[in-house]
Amino acid sequence: MSSRSALIIIDLFSLFDFPQGRRMAPLAVQAAGKASSLRTAFDQRGLPVIHANDNFGDWKRDFPGLVAACRKQGGAAAQIASTLSPEPSHYFILKPKHSAFLATPLPVLLAKLQVRRVVLAGMALDSCVLATALDANSREYETVIAWEATAALPDRRQPALQLLQRSDAAKVLDNREVIALLDDTEGE
Repeated sequence: MSSRSALIIIDLFSLFDFPQGRRMAPLAVQAAGKASSLRTAFDQRGLPVIHANDNFGDWKRDFPGLVAACRKQGGAAAQIASTLSPEPSHYFILKPKHSAFLATPLPVLLAKLQVRRVVLAGMALDSCVLATALDANSREYETVIAWEATAALPDRRQPALQLLQRSDAAKVLDNREVIALLDDTEGE
């Protein structure tokens, strides 16, 4: 059976108004560039791209409103919004907590799309990406972390990657390896 893949881009749309946000912003811009390259690879193969993002604590804002707020903010927020602005074929969910699975329609969406492998990108690697990876693994999805397309504060990056690798909760691959994995398995 083929392992249909989906790319889940987590929390890269941000106003960076959280503690350490100023330090995280340039790292997130870098991760967004790498996530954009992966997104192009998924789009070219007709594979699902899902944006899973924090709602900024505004329970009345929808996803297009979130992207607009980032554009209006300027700086890193606007740069990322410009780089990753969703295409009409992309999916999006708003999440209230760390994991993209917790209290969201993500499990239903992945089932409808017949996804068996999730490739995770976004920020922060040691928080929301990690929580989503552990939840994906517990739901028996093949889970891949596209480490180049993740943002984390420097002192937190390696411990998070090591935890994921040691626990076997996720494969940790670079973008080239992710694309090779897609090419090896999606045509089966």
